[in-house]
Amino acid sequence: MLPDMSEHPCQVVDLTGTGATFLTQFVPAKGLAIVAYLEEVGRVEAITSGTVDGGFSVVFSLTGSRLERLQQRIEWLQKRQVGEEPDGRRHARYEPTEKTSQISLPDGRIYNCEVIDISLSGAAIKTEVMPSVGTFLMLGKMRGRVVRYLEHGVAIEFVKQLDRSNVQPNTPL
Repeated sequence: MLPDMSEHPCQVVDLTGTGATFLTQFVPAKGLAIVAYLEEVGRVEAITSGTVDGGFSVVFSLTGSRLERLQQRIEWLQKRQVGEEPDGRRHARYEPTEKTSQISLPDGRIYNCEVIDISLSGAAIKTEVMPSVGTFLMLGKMRGRVVRYLEHGVAIEFVKQLDRSNVQPNTPL
């Protein structure tokens, strides 16, 4: 997302602890502050640092513990990609047969969503709204909080772990 709040599709081809390279048809000017929502990483703030063939590069503008957490996450993803780290999931994920549900935000607004997958401890949902990380919400009857952004939605961690007998591929939400 650019300072004018416009969004443009792109692909990350080089992700390091200090920056990234994006392939896209829209190349912003050097020195612009942007916000990128990266799958499996989340929201990152960066400054455009130059153009590359087919896109542009950025330098992360995070500092302190936020930068440290980002760097740890990138390192873990790189190790997982080459098979040095396990997936790290606490619980098996299921794809529900009934994917349609709703999320309710703290202010009472209700939005339709699609459940991508669900586990004892959380769910991934596809939704048009992007509540802030840390926002508490209801997914159907289950209370949770947003823990990260996905390409077209959010990941939710449930406040109370579900009973194992209630989570099957056809879990109603």
